Amino acid sequence: MEKEEIIKVDTTVKAWLSEARDNVLRKMDNRLEVDTKSGRKDLVTNIDKANERFLVSKIRQFDSEAKILGEEGSGDEVRNTDGRVWIIDPIDGTMNFVKQRNHFAIMISLYEDGEGILGYILDVINNELVSGGPSVGVTINGHRMEEVPDTPLKDGLIGLSGPMVLNDNYHMQEIAHTSMGMRIYGSAGIEMISVFKGEQVGYISYLKPWDFGAGRIIAETLGMKITSIDGKPLGVLLSNAVLLATKNAHQDILTIVKK
Repeated sequence: MEKEEIIKVDTTVKAWLSEARDNVLRKMDNRLEVDTKSGRKDLVTNIDKANERFLVSKIRQFDSEAKILGEEGSGDEVRNTDGRVWIIDPIDGTMNFVKQRNHFAIMISLYEDGEGILGYILDVINNELVSGGPSVGVTINGHRMEEVPDTPLKDGLIGLSGPMVLNDNYHMQEIAHTSMGMRIYGSAGIEMISVFKGEQVGYISYLKPWDFGAGRIIAETLGMKITSIDGKPLGVLLSNAVLLATKNAHQDILTIVKK
């Protein structure tokens, strides 16, 4: 895509996100319809589904030839990354949304032939939008973000998946002890915003494409490392244990993981 077209897409998506945020805030104090998916801790609400349908509708009108991968199934069955692929997480951190009415995000990403074009992570309650891509850079609410200081693991906080720490997957407990402290926000989007702002040196969790699609584009644009937990490249459509970190912290963590 040419830069002029990317700028047009960027402006359009930001308008969608503003409207989607308003829709969520208007409905969230109403009685939620909550269902489970894979288990009692994997929730979906009527607002997740409505928000995804809204975003899918907007994309269909704007980019009718593109494929859409949505967490709640309103999009297409996407089998490859040929052409333009939009990835949507309508409410990231649904448990937080249901139990806290806070600490949740809306995420959208656009890929073309497997290459990241634009990523968006919106902290709904704080109205904080981190967005961008390689052609336009990264901004937070319109203000340019610079590359994050390359802090090592021992000098920073680390966001980790609670279950992975409890089960000590990939030596997560040693990673937590090596850092200055562990944090758990319960939303990939909120965790990633914290990393991009330099509040944490990294984040590790088991993620699906809608959880990391936007974050991958933003991370790589900011000069950070985002890979599978063993350091291998991250497939756009694959679920995996994902490691996002500064370059120094990424190497520190891989050293522990590979013991």
